[in-house]
Parts: sequence; C-alpha cells; structure tokens
Amino acid sequence: MTDEGAGPPDLLDELDASDVEVQPGVSAPEELRRPDLPPARRIELPDGSVELRELTGPPDATAIILLHGWTATADLNFFRCYRPFGEHHRVLAFDHRGHGTGLRSRRTFRLEDCADDVVAMADAIGLDRFVVFGYSMGGAIAQLVWRRHRERVLGMVLTATATHFKSQRDERLNFLGLTGLGAVARFTPAQVRRWLTDQLYLNRKTDSWEPWAIEEASGHDWRMMLEAGAAIGRFRSDDWITEVDVPTSVIITMKDEVVPLSRQMHLYESIPTAHAFRVDAGHDAAIAHADRYVRVALSAIATTIERTSA
Repeated sequence: MTDEGAGPPDLLDELDASDVEVQPGVSAPEELRRPDLPPARRIELPDGSVELRELTGPPDATAIILLHGWTATADLNFFRCYRPFGEHHRVLAFDHRGHGTGLRSRRTFRLEDCADDVVAMADAIGLDRFVVFGYSMGGAIAQLVWRRHRERVLGMVLTATATHFKSQRDERLNFLGLTGLGAVARFTPAQVRRWLTDQLYLNRKTDSWEPWAIEEASGHDWRMMLEAGAAIGRFRSDDWITEVDVPTSVIITMKDEVVPLSRQMHLYESIPTAHAFRVDAGHDAAIAHADRYVRVALSAIATTIERTSA
C-alpha cells in the first residue's frame, strides 16, 4: 500500500541527528531523570524494526493503540497516560516514522505509511482488532487507519485533531510556522533543528523532565520530521470522514492554540458515530494538564469500547 516518493531537496538530506544540541549540564544519559515507562521490545515490520511499548491490562482487555503527535515520540506524548490507561486496557505504543526510535526510510514521509505501520505492528504481535487513539498528527493517522484497514478498527478516539490542518488557500500552517518545505532553504540544518526543537512538546514540558525530553527529540530524523510537517499540511479527510461507521470519541481541547476549536468541532460534527468530550486545556493537555486529561480520555475510551459491543 505504499508508494515510492520523490526525494526531498538536497539541503534536507543534510539533516541528521548529529547536529542536535544538548543543553549544558546534561553530560550523559545516566544523569537524566526519566519517567516510569512501560516495558519495551523490538518487533520486526516489513520496513524495519520498531520499539513497542506494551501494558497488558486486565484479562481480555481491549487493545488501545496510542498514536502520537508531530515532533513528539510515543513516550513524550503519553508518558503521563500509560499507567492509568493500562489499569483498564491493553496499551500499545510505538514511534512513527522518522520520530524517536521509529522506522527510517529514504522514501518521502507519508501519513498513509504510518497508518499501514499500525496494522503491520498488529500483525506482528497477532492482534486482530483494536481501538486507535490518535493525538494531533496521530489523529490524522488514526483516521487513515480506519480508511485503509476498516476491518481491523473497533473504534477511534481522536484528540486535539481535525479533518485538515491547513486550508485550501495557502494558509500559514501552525505546526510549521512555514508555508512549505521550500521555506527552509534560507536556514542552515542546525537552525532548522533548533527551531523545531523549540516547538510543541519540547516547550510544554516541565523543568524536571526537560533533559529527558530533549534526549527523546534528539533521536528524530529531521529530514523526515520536516516532511511530516508538510504531510500534515496536505492531509484532508473531509471527503470521506462522514463514512466512519465505528464508535468514535472526539476529545476537544478547548484552549488549543495549535488546532483551532472550530476545526475540532468540524471533525466531531462530520462523524455520524461520534461522541464529544471536552478538556479545558491546550494542545499540550496530555502533558501539562495530565490529571485532567487522563480522566476525560478514560471516559472517552470507555464510551467507545462500550459502544463496540452494543
């Protein structure tokens, strides 16, 4: 289901992890304070291997696959959600292509490939059906998992996301602050990386987790990261999202400064099966307001699962 893509401009080929700047005072990984994370194992997918985190949950628990946002990793996005989610559900998470420990490819980054990776991961561990839980960019990937593999998806939980992130009139894309990949040509690779490292999840961490968060981001493939931002800008599900026929919960982040409230509402109103939940927080709700967010997310997941058996 994957297509070969054209390569990026030569400048972007220069972007690699070696230019990531580590903050002064963080001299070695063993000095970092790390959150309590679930166990991880390497699993083989058709395009390479990924590191899968898993909490088995109670006996016969429904599997929830967590799909993280752009510039994050699964751990950065969900480190405060893993354990409370795992008390009730089987929780699975891995990094998307180009992010953290995710797959690397010379092909241009596509959200469709990320969606196919979700199913490939499920195949690798013998998991038939599951609920996809998508946050921000992960919400776009979740929608694509349903569209491309409908028979595998029990339901969806979509958070801080939309049917599109950029309007048809060359609107400035909030995720990038750039109108397209061509705009980075005036920056050096190190400047691009520093700018991206300051965005979203890395300027929404607490001081106590800052060195660990920077280490997490240092694992990104920054060429693929820029391509991912462009892919987010191209994403649009308006033409088919009304066909969704599985139980869906939409968690609306009411103070979101990245995905406008109007677009989140449009997503909810476009899905006939959707139930809405709201959390009084911004785009970083799962990190900066975790207690509040987790309560709402657990309700959204429970509602989705209950409706799968109705």
